[in-house]
Amino acid sequence: MPKMRAISLIIAVTTAISCQAALPELRFAWKEVDYVWDSPAQRETAVKDGLFVPANNLPLGLARWKNKVFVTVPRWKNGVASSLNYVDLDGAQDQPLKPYPSLKENLVSDSAKELPSNSSIISVFRVFVDPCDRLWVMDSGLADILGSPNQVAGPSLVIFDLNTNQLIHRYFFKVSDMKEDSFFANIVVDVDKNTCDNAFAYVPDLGGYGVVVYSLKQDDSWRVTHHYFHFEPLAGTYNVGGIEFHWTDGVFALALSEPRENGFRTMFFHAFSSTKEFCVSTELLRNYTHIDKTEAFHDFKLLGDRGERTQSSASYYDTNTSVLFYTQINRNGIGCWNSNKPYTPENNPLLFNDATLFEFLNDLKVDDEGTLWLLSDKLPRFIYKSLDPNEINYRIFSMKASDAIAGSACE
Repeated sequence: MPKMRAISLIIAVTTAISCQAALPELRFAWKEVDYVWDSPAQRETAVKDGLFVPANNLPLGLARWKNKVFVTVPRWKNGVASSLNYVDLDGAQDQPLKPYPSLKENLVSDSAKELPSNSSIISVFRVFVDPCDRLWVMDSGLADILGSPNQVAGPSLVIFDLNTNQLIHRYFFKVSDMKEDSFFANIVVDVDKNTCDNAFAYVPDLGGYGVVVYSLKQDDSWRVTHHYFHFEPLAGTYNVGGIEFHWTDGVFALALSEPRENGFRTMFFHAFSSTKEFCVSTELLRNYTHIDKTEAFHDFKLLGDRGERTQSSASYYDTNTSVLFYTQINRNGIGCWNSNKPYTPENNPLLFNDATLFEFLNDLKVDDEGTLWLLSDKLPRFIYKSLDPNEINYRIFSMKASDAIAGSACE
């Protein structure tokens, strides 16, 4: 009997180990963010003049291109030295951020009245790397958001050539693209590497409840509206890291499928303060100015509901696995859904639930090698209280997307 018990125990332990989901690898971690400066004296002067207040710099968005991992630092508060940056993929875990395209283009006074140059960057939440080696940047143009807000410049799309680090184009949104409460904090790009000139960017307006579509070929933009872009009144309450708060953010997360048979993609989308997922064909978004809006209303579809406390910020569709990944703000982890299955709570499992590592998972992307990248910060604590500079506050993780869903309902 003792021998049999021992064998049973070994089998039980082995089963437990094999069923335990793999955890992402910690790639970068910071207590406080610093930057690569031209000289120590420049940093000292920036601190003295209030251009750099270390405690007010919070990483929020990310994207990977070759040996660079881009990291955005929005100007939530005063003293953000550089909003668009990158770190070296094989560099130190706590390496300082390298401003992109340069420190000069990012180090702008919070009280500035205009852009110093056409490639200057004011405040970026998220970026997108396209298959044509271009970095698309949604610059809100708004500095010191939570303090004394200053609209340095109107919201604009900024496109860089990643091979040369040169500005390709900057496009300012039109008055008709915006509403009084508009706020643009995300971007996805619809393009094929064989037709780089025919790119479309989709930018959600979380405050004005719409989506702005931009055509690179036409160099023009237009606004799309729909009821599904609004937030759910009963899904606006959050409790993260012991902090309860209430947000009314509308459409926020956009994710694009592979091209369908007709050449267009499906855009999956949801409001930040919502537990429901929707979809629409990009054919409608691209041709919105020419179609019957009343008839088009029914082309927006409800996929389903993820269940209680499943509000999500960022999402990303991995074409290799047909899985939609999304952050789980209230549940300290990542959610996923295999697009070949019905959209139900059972088919939307929670991955990597760990409040100490993933207090507020703010962004995620899957790169062209099939690696899932995650950025975790402590945004609610940063906004409503303060961060402890003696503990790790910002983390970036990575793992193979296929490993992330192994053994789950998303596989």
